[in-house]
Amino acid sequence: MIEFKNIELNDRELFERYLGQYSYNTYEYSFTTLYMWKEMCNVSYTFIDNSLVIRKKEAHKGEYFMPPVGIHNSSIESIVDNLNMYKKQTTDMNYLFGDVEEAFLEKLKSIYGSRLKYTEDINNFDYIYSVDELINLSGKKYHGKKNHYNKFVKTYDYEIKDIYLDEGAACDAIDFDKKWNFNQEDLTPELRYELKAIKDLLINREKLNIEGMAVYVNGNMVGFSIGEKVNNKMGIIHVEKGDANYDGIYAFINREFLKRYFSSVTYVNREEDLGIEGLRKAKSSYNPVKLERKYLVNIE
Repeated sequence: MIEFKNIELNDRELFERYLGQYSYNTYEYSFTTLYMWKEMCNVSYTFIDNSLVIRKKEAHKGEYFMPPVGIHNSSIESIVDNLNMYKKQTTDMNYLFGDVEEAFLEKLKSIYGSRLKYTEDINNFDYIYSVDELINLSGKKYHGKKNHYNKFVKTYDYEIKDIYLDEGAACDAIDFDKKWNFNQEDLTPELRYELKAIKDLLINREKLNIEGMAVYVNGNMVGFSIGEKVNNKMGIIHVEKGDANYDGIYAFINREFLKRYFSSVTYVNREEDLGIEGLRKAKSSYNPVKLERKYLVNIE
């Protein structure tokens, strides 16, 4: 039986050696993502044929493997055989692979043909945006967002603080998220867990590759964002929270964070919508340039 190790903060350097080879089409392979959701998704890992194999377990999908990192074409079949054998020995695996991008899916198609069974994981598609477009907000399609941004700027006496550098702002963000959760009509298990995860990220922010921005109005925090620049091509927004009583707060946070931290990055990944209609509407309203598809896969 394959032995797995739970992911820990001190695994970051090890993971980065492998993840440095990854092109970051989706946000799933960010160490910050894996660490942030380590308990909610039961994230663990092992090595097979010098490839990093990450295992996750989610309430609505069960246990599955992410496509191996650092895998060579010559090793795919032997690794898949090992993982398929593991799958047959457990009762909680509906899928062999999850979080599968199209490039890996095409490799599997070429090897396994009709033995490959897959389905689109629609609620898990990543929303990818042009950083330049979201900073400039030019043109008719961004007219509404620019108006919201300008409304915030003109209405409120605001101040911006760097959460990474300011201990007080980091503590305020944790308190703000508690209040934000309290005001939600439908507090999902993910949101409950996220509060704990955000606290963990902020406490350990100097050990992680994250940036954080807090927005204050009259001395009170009204929103914050936490993101990660994974390379010159892609940045990820891991957390974005705002007090909707302040008109334009989300348009302001979105634009200002990108201007301050991601201006040298081509694309920003704002993660998935989880099938939540409100999230889908909000993410679509920022005009994604691409939905990064992900698949659930079995091999018979």
